[in-house]
Amino acid sequence: MVILQKMRERRKMTQEELSQASGIKQQTISAIESGKNKYPRVDTLYALAKALKCTVDDLIVEEVDSA
Repeated sequence: MVILQKMRERRKMTQEELSQASGIKQQTISAIESGKNKYPRVDTLYALAKALKCTVDDLIVEEVDSA
């Protein structure tokens, strides 16, 4: 999910900072951003969205639109 990386960088957060804010392991965030984890769990997306102050739709809609 390239959009996750874009959202994180817009908020000037490192993967580690996002990990701390969301409770999601940094390795999981890295796997999602790199595309190794193409289908993250819904609860993972909710935690990331909450930490990034956006909606789950914000994290996935751009991916669907660009496909």
